[in-house]
Amino acid sequence: MSITYNWSVSNLDRNTADGFVFCAHWTCTAVDGEHSASAYATVSWAEGTPAIPYANLTEETVLEWVWNAVDKSATEASLAAQIALLKNPVKATGTPWSA
Repeated sequence: MSITYNWSVSNLDRNTADGFVFCAHWTCTAVDGEHSASAYATVSWAEGTPAIPYANLTEETVLEWVWNAVDKSATEASLAAQIALLKNPVKATGTPWSA
């Protein structure tokens, strides 16, 4: 099965005086069958950039901004590596007498 990635913006921080966004909270979730991994982070911008008013934004626009600031490929590769470890663990816990 192949991994599917779902990027989303969960929240935006903006200045009420001018309506411009200065921070986006984003999540990327990777799913491969019964295994999943996710990343959450924020991206911040200098005041006045990007210069699209809050009311005119779409999630697609903000995700483009996020991908311009974050290494999208590296994020997805990291999540793929986490899923690979879930599928083929290299460490385990437990005791041999309670199996």
